[in-house]
Amino acid sequence: MKTKAVRLYGKSDLRLEEFELPEMKDDEILAKVVSDSLCMSSYKAAIQGGDHKRVPNDVAEHPTIIGHEFCGEVVKVGKKLEGVAKPGDKFTVQPAMFYKGSLEAPGYSYQYYGGDATYIVIPPEVFETNCFLKYEGDSFYQGSLAEPMSCIAGGAHVNYHTKFGSYEHEMGIKEGGKMALLAGVGPMGLGTIDYAIHADRRPSLLVVTDIDPVRLARAEKLFTVEEAKKQGVELHYVNTAEKDEAYVMGLSGGTGFDDVYVMAPVKPVVEMGDRLLGMDGCLNFFAGPTNTEFTAEFNFYDVHYAATHICSNSGGNTDDMRDVLKMMAAGKLTPSVMITHVGGLNCVPEVTLKLHDIPGGKKLIYTQIDMPLVAIDDFAELGKTDPMYAELAKIVEKTNGLWSSEAEKYLLANAKPIG
Repeated sequence: MKTKAVRLYGKSDLRLEEFELPEMKDDEILAKVVSDSLCMSSYKAAIQGGDHKRVPNDVAEHPTIIGHEFCGEVVKVGKKLEGVAKPGDKFTVQPAMFYKGSLEAPGYSYQYYGGDATYIVIPPEVFETNCFLKYEGDSFYQGSLAEPMSCIAGGAHVNYHTKFGSYEHEMGIKEGGKMALLAGVGPMGLGTIDYAIHADRRPSLLVVTDIDPVRLARAEKLFTVEEAKKQGVELHYVNTAEKDEAYVMGLSGGTGFDDVYVMAPVKPVVEMGDRLLGMDGCLNFFAGPTNTEFTAEFNFYDVHYAATHICSNSGGNTDDMRDVLKMMAAGKLTPSVMITHVGGLNCVPEVTLKLHDIPGGKKLIYTQIDMPLVAIDDFAELGKTDPMYAELAKIVEKTNGLWSSEAEKYLLANAKPIG
């Protein structure tokens, strides 16, 4: 059957094309993609082309489908997978398969398997690595956001602390400890605040910094100091363009922080994170840079005498995805706080290449529709001339301006099909 998909041909070369999918094999699944949230990692892959570690060198001859944060429905199941799923089942995937040690992943490496497409063929290695996940939520966008939320869960799990007198590492953020989130009110930062407040393992102090007053105000509105207090977390938002590093350190009581997340690949932010570490403090360098020569200074005196250390993760694992899906189902997480824009498959090439310059949070794509990228905050204004946006504005007003299952259902029923 035919599919429409956004394919990567090389550096900054993305094309929306229609082409024939190969015949599905007995160990594969044919699926319909409904939603995909655009990730900065896709921007990096698009900019770097074949130089990216996950993108094949011959991408110009064998273009790959971009997008790896997707959710959809099963259309047809191969004979060998009849016990795995059935037509009509919703699904999401863990893109980080590490199949036989390979870095290949949907959104980077596959010709017929990726998120920014109408239909895809899911290959056998996805099932061999248990990276195909049945999803029972009532909205597709939450299934898409399970992947970025799993990265956040993975960050909380990859942090570690030492045990004095022992060679054992205690994995995870320090329970009841002091945590700082630097440059922390972007989309992934908001998800990290959500997870830090509502996961089973929580800090007692969370300090969130940024230099953007508008984004800080939005974060404080979404995750209030009062809500955090109910969960046993003392929460502070700090504009570091107005308050200095000494003020942030003072919030820790002068001891420094057990866990510091650096959410932007900016040298001064990394170095500030190092200076904020307390004894046995762990710095999580969360945001991956596009510059392969990116460096920052780290105090190795403290590495030796204060046991400070650094870690990072470029994704979560399948268990992390299962955990966040359960938390979403239980209403513990609100991933819609990450979404600020919605669009159709047609806008993906241009938007992906401009992700670095478009303000706001996550850009959510519905692959079966034709729609420009639109900020949720602009629905009301657009609604003055377009009844669809007028209705969407009314719907999101019910949820404090956040995207919702009701908004998704209305959009899918009323937007122009991709054709």
